[in-house]
Amino acid sequence: MNTDRFRDEVRHWLDSHDLTPGDDHSFDAQVAQLSRVRRALFDAGWMRYGWPEEVGGLGGAPILRAVLGEEVATRNLAEPGIYSMIEVLAPTMISYAAPELAADMVPRLLNGDEQWCQGFSEPGSGSDLASLTTRAVQAGDTWIINGQKVWTSLAQFAQRCVLLTRTGPGHDGITAFFVDMDTPGITVRPLRTLHGVDEFAEVFFDDVVVPAHRMLGRPGDGWRLAMDLLPHERSTCFWHRIAYLFSTMDKLIGDAEQVDDLRLGEAYLAAHTVRCRSYATQQRLAAGAALGPETSVDKVLLATTEQQIFDTYRDLVPGAVEWDDETLRSEYLYSRAATIYGGTAEIQRNIIARRLLHLGRGDSG
Repeated sequence: MNTDRFRDEVRHWLDSHDLTPGDDHSFDAQVAQLSRVRRALFDAGWMRYGWPEEVGGLGGAPILRAVLGEEVATRNLAEPGIYSMIEVLAPTMISYAAPELAADMVPRLLNGDEQWCQGFSEPGSGSDLASLTTRAVQAGDTWIINGQKVWTSLAQFAQRCVLLTRTGPGHDGITAFFVDMDTPGITVRPLRTLHGVDEFAEVFFDDVVVPAHRMLGRPGDGWRLAMDLLPHERSTCFWHRIAYLFSTMDKLIGDAEQVDDLRLGEAYLAAHTVRCRSYATQQRLAAGAALGPETSVDKVLLATTEQQIFDTYRDLVPGAVEWDDETLRSEYLYSRAATIYGGTAEIQRNIIARRLLHLGRGDSG
């Protein structure tokens, strides 16, 4: 099915099926709404397009998943950040898990039965992921895991975790596992963020026993898994978020008491620029190209655009962020972290300078 026909049919189906969220805007309600939307889209077949038949999909180009997510985000049917996590975790399972494990588990994520989380960052290993210290030690046909993760989205709701551990020195000593979150020894403590939501959690692993068949790939494949995961995070996931930002722009134009053509034009230009950049990334990924440090440009553009749009909203609609609109206030506060989560703006600019522009190497003497 080509993308135009797919989009038309998805829109027609969504027009005739009410998946509008309720009045409860709590994070628990958002996660419940996410499961509701996934279940409805899976049962209707839409969520299965773009995924391999081996994991319950209907085949077709992965770009169909981007189209579906764009329609969900534009209609505000599910919070785009947690909706798009599927685009990070499911491809990782398909690429690195044993085929029978992927076939069993991926449909549970697609159909909304389960939520998964990503155990990467640690208190001392955020942007410097390679310095992680959570350790896995082999014991016969099991591995014993000890350590701590932090900023783990949806951990308190998750049934599974894609977990990075250290099994040896250096990049080649990082190994990934697919861990059941109800395993004895796992403790989850939600973290309340500035925007008043318990989206993140810290997760403690105390002598957690994981079967060897739950390793993703082979010992030492964890760093490669993390690098392969990044293109999915910065392609389809970003596309979903950009669609949401455009719907925010539409709302801003409707709410603005005084039209400031310059401010609106600058915000729209920023949004259009990151969408064009993201579209090019989508096309490269669809063509089978390997994505690398150039996605840091996408990350910088998206983060700065998000903050610019919400700053413009605050300035052109006085009181909306501060007093009138609880959802908008939460999104505004969340946008403050856009230049931190997923790789800080400083780190991304350093990657751009060193790996794309080849600066700072001291070649000039």
